[in-house]
Amino acid sequence: MDNWKLLKLKARVKRGFGAGTGNRTMAAEARTEEAEARLLQTRDELEEVARQIRREYGVRR
Repeated sequence: MDNWKLLKLKARVKRGFGAGTGNRTMAAEARTEEAEARLLQTRDELEEVARQIRREYGVRR
């Protein structure tokens, strides 16, 4: 499992727990962690696209 998937899952649980208990600080931290997970996901997707382009055009790095 990718690191960003675990981070996203952890953030969702934390956000739900924070919202359920009324802990706004915890819920806000979870939203930040979710944003970080989305950034990591985007980075992984961009790296995969770059690998595909390199394979298609025979570019080595």
